[in-house]
Amino acid sequence: MKFDSLRAWCALSCLVLATAARAADDPQQAPDEDLYMQALQSISEGRRTDATAELRRAIERSPNHAGAWLELALTHCALGNSDEAERLFAVIETRFNPSPALLELIAQTREQGCSRWDVFSSGVVTASRGFDQNVNQGARTTRYVVDAPDGQVEYELSGDFTPRSDGYTQLSGEYMREVTPNGVLGFAQYQLRRNDSLHQYDTSSLFTGLEAPYRWGRWRLRATGTLGLVTLGGQLYQKQAQLQARVVPPLSLPAGVQFNVVGAITYNNFPSLTNFDSTTQELRGHLSWRGGDTFASTTLGYLNDHALAQRPGGDRKGAYANIVLRRHVGFSVNTEVGYSRQTWNSERAYSPGVIEQVREQATQVLRASINYAINKQQSVVLEARVVRNRENISIFQYNNRQLQLSWQWQLP
Repeated sequence: MKFDSLRAWCALSCLVLATAARAADDPQQAPDEDLYMQALQSISEGRRTDATAELRRAIERSPNHAGAWLELALTHCALGNSDEAERLFAVIETRFNPSPALLELIAQTREQGCSRWDVFSSGVVTASRGFDQNVNQGARTTRYVVDAPDGQVEYELSGDFTPRSDGYTQLSGEYMREVTPNGVLGFAQYQLRRNDSLHQYDTSSLFTGLEAPYRWGRWRLRATGTLGLVTLGGQLYQKQAQLQARVVPPLSLPAGVQFNVVGAITYNNFPSLTNFDSTTQELRGHLSWRGGDTFASTTLGYLNDHALAQRPGGDRKGAYANIVLRRHVGFSVNTEVGYSRQTWNSERAYSPGVIEQVREQATQVLRASINYAINKQQSVVLEARVVRNRENISIFQYNNRQLQLSWQWQLP
């Protein structure tokens, strides 16, 4: 039995059993609905081991809560505990006089069997073809003026530091799978981009990690640990390790609105560069709204990047803002528009004696995409992206435009 189907049947069972619970033998004993709803939330988050403990406590407090009995039976079935699930089904059939709809649900569950843990997994493979107007992030200007003791000196940038355009082919994939019955997920993400001619800027990346859900009372948390490698031009360019916590506070929000806070610490190592290793701390607030065919979200964040050696400019502090709007427009078409702004301010001169300015950077990205779903598993995506990087040091300023057409395949 697939877990998504099981969750749908659980929702149906709650409606069917509400009347049965009220008509139980002991009408004076009210069920502990808070604990019961907490168990349902655990099920929805994949924490089935936690859910079984919560449901057992709900039954201990309210032995005639038929909904808790059924959810416990279905959860044991999803965990592969067939003997215990069958025992609980028998209790429901003899104690609660179940309706025909509920009997059919139990019969379907038995028919499909509970012989093993029903592991959740998902994956996406994407193949893309695109054009990049500035593959190397070449500077907007070809000249740079430096104040020297004998007056200003003007330098001419070589061709390697001016914008170079190229087409590219990209292949990426994501895979996620449960690794414990209590909702711990393992994931892997891979991306390979090969330019048509500028192969020194070819990139690839591999990130793997674990994500675990937790709950303290009404507070929810998802903790994630990630390790990653990035190559540039066929050589190892960056190694990364990150710990992240996403916290959902128990706020009373309007329907469709969600808010969470994300904290993260990231270690960055650059084997091919000297003095560029750093540790970045990040704190973000994320607010989203979903209503009908429309989804909107906004994110605000603060960043602190601590240099671990004599990096040009030293430590730096930054801010991040992001806005996303998605809408289903009909005929299997979904649209998305996003805007982000990232700023960095260094603490000291970038290169004393050469570049005396304290670097101040602001990068803006505007993107738009159209997604056409061919069927439930395949879709075509056309995306356009515009980048504007503005800085007080002119040789670091750059513009970029990208256009990409992708085919996505959702794995079962």
